[in-house]
Amino acid sequence: MLVRKGVYIAVMLAVTSSVIGAETDSKPAAAKAAVPNGWAYQPVKAPELPAVKQGKWVRTPIDAFVLARLEEKGIKPSPEADRSTFIRRATLDAWGLLPTPEEVKAFVDDKSPNAYEKLVDRLLASHHFGERQARRWLDLARYADSSGFQNDATRPNNWRYRDYVIKAFNEDKPFDRFIKEQVAGDELWPESQEARIATGFLGGYPDNANSRDLVQRKYQITTDITDTIGETFLASTTGCARCHNHKSDKLSQKEYFQLQAFFANTAFDQRRALDKGTETAWDKKFAEQQAKYREATKEIRDKQAAVLAPYKEAGIKYQKERYLTDSRESIFKPEKEWNALDRWVNFRHKSVFNPDTDTAGYLRLTAENKDHADHTPDRITAWKEYQKLQAELRKFDNLRPLSGSVNITTAVELGTDSPPTFVRFGGIHERPTEEVQPGIPALWGGDKVSITPTANSSGRRSALAGWLASANNPLTARVYVNRVWSQYFDKGIVGTPADFGRAGEKPTHPELLDYLAGNFVKNGWSVKKLQREILLSSVYRQASDERQDVVKVDPKNELLAVYPRKRLEAEEIRDALLYASGQLTDVVGGPSVFPPIAKVLENGQADFDGNRQWTVSKDKADWNRRSIYIFSRRSLPYPLLQNFDPANPSQAHHKRDVTTTPLQALTLFNSDIVVNWSQALAGRIINEAGKDESAQLSRLYQILFAREPNKTEKAALKAFLAKEEGVVQKKVAAGKFEAAVPSGLKDPSVINPVRGAAFVDLVHTVANSSDFAYRF
Repeated sequence: MLVRKGVYIAVMLAVTSSVIGAETDSKPAAAKAAVPNGWAYQPVKAPELPAVKQGKWVRTPIDAFVLARLEEKGIKPSPEADRSTFIRRATLDAWGLLPTPEEVKAFVDDKSPNAYEKLVDRLLASHHFGERQARRWLDLARYADSSGFQNDATRPNNWRYRDYVIKAFNEDKPFDRFIKEQVAGDELWPESQEARIATGFLGGYPDNANSRDLVQRKYQITTDITDTIGETFLASTTGCARCHNHKSDKLSQKEYFQLQAFFANTAFDQRRALDKGTETAWDKKFAEQQAKYREATKEIRDKQAAVLAPYKEAGIKYQKERYLTDSRESIFKPEKEWNALDRWVNFRHKSVFNPDTDTAGYLRLTAENKDHADHTPDRITAWKEYQKLQAELRKFDNLRPLSGSVNITTAVELGTDSPPTFVRFGGIHERPTEEVQPGIPALWGGDKVSITPTANSSGRRSALAGWLASANNPLTARVYVNRVWSQYFDKGIVGTPADFGRAGEKPTHPELLDYLAGNFVKNGWSVKKLQREILLSSVYRQASDERQDVVKVDPKNELLAVYPRKRLEAEEIRDALLYASGQLTDVVGGPSVFPPIAKVLENGQADFDGNRQWTVSKDKADWNRRSIYIFSRRSLPYPLLQNFDPANPSQAHHKRDVTTTPLQALTLFNSDIVVNWSQALAGRIINEAGKDESAQLSRLYQILFAREPNKTEKAALKAFLAKEEGVVQKKVAAGKFEAAVPSGLKDPSVINPVRGAAFVDLVHTVANSSDFAYRF
């Protein structure tokens, strides 16, 4: 927790448990824990607008707060960026894509007094806005299309959560509702399929389906969820308190587990059928393809079932016996004797257990292991027959749908009573101490939350979601507006977006942070209104040219006298190249896709469950979808993005790193994919600019940089082109022509192939420049 020197007031380490249904704390108000007085935990108050000398510079209240700090230091704001720079900046920030030359020209030529407003409103109204904002949120949700760990099994329904997030931002779903749906949608709106899908936020944890200790797995899952909630919504590093009392923030172990208790009864159903009538075209296509596969393979699968049948009972028993003691106690217990923990363990077991797969594994073990007690000649024969049938089955792999499903994944509650939550000594699962009930840590005010069970749930997550999304919660709005500020200015008002505690950074503009947070809530938690005000501010319009007077006074540019330059994120680099080349397949949503990767990384053979490592999508249009739609496999990140610091989906990812490595240049220069895009971009330029090379060079800069090349740049481009033509010509003279030529030409006869190949090399080189990879 961040505090000013000498104003920290100690808080009680123990917080009284929350009340189920009604308040039971009989202590007088004076005896309750004092509310922490760190800046982050104080109520959000509307600050007074500071008086400034350069009043004309203030377009929104944001500007007044920034300008006041600048004037304190005797610094003037930077001049406005030119319009072409601004539209490129704003389009990349809001969409993650480049503006077209036509869009740039229209904005530059728009002399109306509301030209900027029209531009910003157009950006916010586009479906590209939701795609860009969703990518930022999916970083926090540790989104992936696979489970991780050694098997890294496919999660065929996760794309529905991704599409939910895109839709939420495009529709400007109020952020408080967005929170509630993701934390407790199944409890609050049980009849809403959308709200159930939203709980995929909780279910994004990495998971090991082969874990032999289901009780410990439960603990690990709830730990992941607890830590993600704390960091994402509250910018609090709660995870430290799992093992010991937090050493910098006043959060005790007991309070950590009280927070974890909100999720004690939460399980995840990955096979809930889609509601009738809600099937999309993708769902219908998947169902049709799946039906074709099943029809074609029915005879083989029936024969396999017949081979396994004599060993099924033994195989299932063997699988269950492999679990550790506490798991076995629940698995073998009669259902009528189940308690809340038994229900969770058996539900989990059912979700990860495949009778056919596990029986086949058992049969293989007993057939191949001569020392196994169940090793018999009939098992050897049966296993050989099963393998033969499996080989036959794999011949039909091309009929399997590569992605999609007819189900959703949703959080569920398994009853109104919850498994007990214990403080764990040193965070060690095997060392439980005292039992605790759900409660809000004193660090965050120790608020009482009323937990009311419903007919089918404990009501715990509903209570927590209501507290998180409360307008009176000082953290949630502050944390989110700080994230949005970081998106537009590279660094948040609080430079540590996941840590508003004492170990984090103090806000550079605390009054501005409170203004944004208060206004965010006042405006109905509207994300678009929040971002609109930022985009229209004078602070955002400033030029990014370096200024020595600012460097001397404010070397980190914390006061924002200069607009901060920023390298494009991994997805922006790929998507902008795709967009520029005219190759982007602009389709929103749907199952994740598999663009081509190096052959050595592919594994097209399906396992028993149909999981593949990476099988390239059959539809080539899918290869050019936006990066947000690329299948995210935890064990195999998409190589073209991996070198540009993408999010790590194993945990909530709060801020993209920016590294500079040789691999980045090598990736863009040597990638066949990037070369293909360069060929397409070269072809597009020739089609649009005609034969005139000077016009072609201008068009190249208009597309990539939203501006014209200056005289020096144009001279360098022409010199490169002439030199590169000579290089290509030598190859031709040697009897080889291995260079890439422009693709997609309406009239191939308009270019000399040698000159055309040199032009592709030029386009490829310019696309690898810093001017492309950065927004200014």
